[in-house]
Amino acid sequence: MPSRSEKWVSMALTPTGGQSRYGFINYFLNTDRKQWPSAPATAFMHNGNGLNMIYVDPENDLVAVVRWIDNNAVDGFLKRLIAAVAEKS
Repeated sequence: MPSRSEKWVSMALTPTGGQSRYGFINYFLNTDRKQWPSAPATAFMHNGNGLNMIYVDPENDLVAVVRWIDNNAVDGFLKRLIAAVAEKS
């Protein structure tokens, strides 16, 4: 039986009915890999104004906090970040 924390995270990572990219409204999901094609479908992000972001990638055991990145540069950044982590593994 999953713990309450595991259940909450599972619910947060489930797309909402109103917008399939949202889980609990502040979890930006990548399930269809359209927004960040370089990142796995299991990755998600929390975004703030000015594009401050917290990128969470359970598949690559990775969390990145980035400030003031241009929205159009995010996927390229993620591609390079994931490649750099893979090199070190």
